[in-house]
Amino acid sequence: MARRYDPERRERIIEAAIRVVAARGIAGLSHRTVAAEADVPLGSTTYHFASLDELLVAALRRCNENFARTVRESAYLRDPEVPLADELTRLLEEWFAGGRGPMELEYELYLAALRRPALRPVAAEWADGLAEVVARRTDDATARALVALLDGISLQVLLTGGDFDAAYTREMLSRVAAGAPGR
Repeated sequence: MARRYDPERRERIIEAAIRVVAARGIAGLSHRTVAAEADVPLGSTTYHFASLDELLVAALRRCNENFARTVRESAYLRDPEVPLADELTRLLEEWFAGGRGPMELEYELYLAALRRPALRPVAAEWADGLAEVVARRTDDATARALVALLDGISLQVLLTGGDFDAAYTREMLSRVAAGAPGR
């Protein structure tokens, strides 16, 4: 039997892995569950991703892309007339408006790096990429502090089941930004 040409198979496997993690958590991820979700032979998942860590790296990288795109496309982050804390709050508010499911999925993949060293560089890409954009409006250290605060607020809202408080977020981000050298 001739091998079927399927250039989109790898992408479908990544998307299936994301759906499996969203539905069952990382503990429910296996080559078999992903193959079933993607409707591909089991051998296809191991052909494209020799290990589950490789598959998780690809899934985390894909999840990072949406938020990174939103940040990159934000004209306000480049506009010195718009207060940085206001724009960062707006971006986080927009992210929460998409519902908890996508955020919980992204953080589950992000936090998996605690136990899976292969994921650490990809997990760092999110924070580094956001800090790089924010640093265009402030110094590097303050940018990293702002990103850490965004991360912490996000985790607290997700872990406590509370509501995102835009006023609190804006106030805390303003305080950190105001402490930047030369401000």
